[in-house]
Parts: sequence; structure tokens; C-alpha cells
Amino acid sequence: MFINITYWVLIAAIIITMVRLILGPTIWDRLLSLNLINAKIVLVIIIYGVKTDNMFYIDIAITFALIGFLCIALLSKFVRTGGRHK
Repeated sequence: MFINITYWVLIAAIIITMVRLILGPTIWDRLLSLNLINAKIVLVIIIYGVKTDNMFYIDIAITFALIGFLCIALLSKFVRTGGRHK
């Protein structure tokens, strides 16, 4: 039961963060909310792995977190250097 409540809380937090992603006044707010969504999805994957007692999901979550980190780092560097408007 506690895991189900945790799922619903994380899903609500992801939805609220998606609103911030859409309405963010600056590109940096959007990047931050994208990073937050990535972290929350990693949490959902880890909780599901613990619930099903399958440690393979933990490996998937670690891989997803690393890919998300690299994407955010590359996107922030792209935005900081001016993007395509050079």
C-alpha cells in the first residue's frame, strides 16, 4: 500500500513539473524541470524494481540517470554557447 501511495505522489510531482516545463519563463527553468522529471522517473523505476524484487530495474534506473545527466549537460552547454544562432 505504501508503494502505491508513493507511485501516486511521484506521478503527481511529475505532472506538476511538466507544467513547469511547459510554462517556464526561461530556458534554464525548462532544463531544470527536465532534470527533475528525469530524477523522478528514475525513482519510479527503482521503486518498481524493489516492489517486484527484480534488481535488473535498478541497473536500468542507473543507466537512465546517466543518460539523463549527459543529455542535460549537453543541452545546457548548447544553450550557454548560443545554440544555432552563432
